[in-house]
Amino acid sequence: MEQILVEHHASQAKLDIMGVFDWPVWQKEPSTFPWTYDEQETCYILKGRFRVTPDGGEPQEFGKGDLIIFPAGMNCTWEIIEPVRKHYQFG
Repeated sequence: MEQILVEHHASQAKLDIMGVFDWPVWQKEPSTFPWTYDEQETCYILKGRFRVTPDGGEPQEFGKGDLIIFPAGMNCTWEIIEPVRKHYQFG
């Protein structure tokens, strides 16, 4: 199974080079829902706290300042603990 990659407290320089702050923004209130990644998603968490549990895998918790890569083809369950706001990019 593909792994979720996370860099806690990514540097401002790296975020600038990647153009993170030009990406669209997604936000959602506390909730739990299933999700499938049809393609790879890279996202940067602006606020909030959430847990993602890949089908058949261990839950991982994420929050503000995390730069995350979710692999294409992953089925998982999102559990939003505190309202989330993130920049994201597919592909």
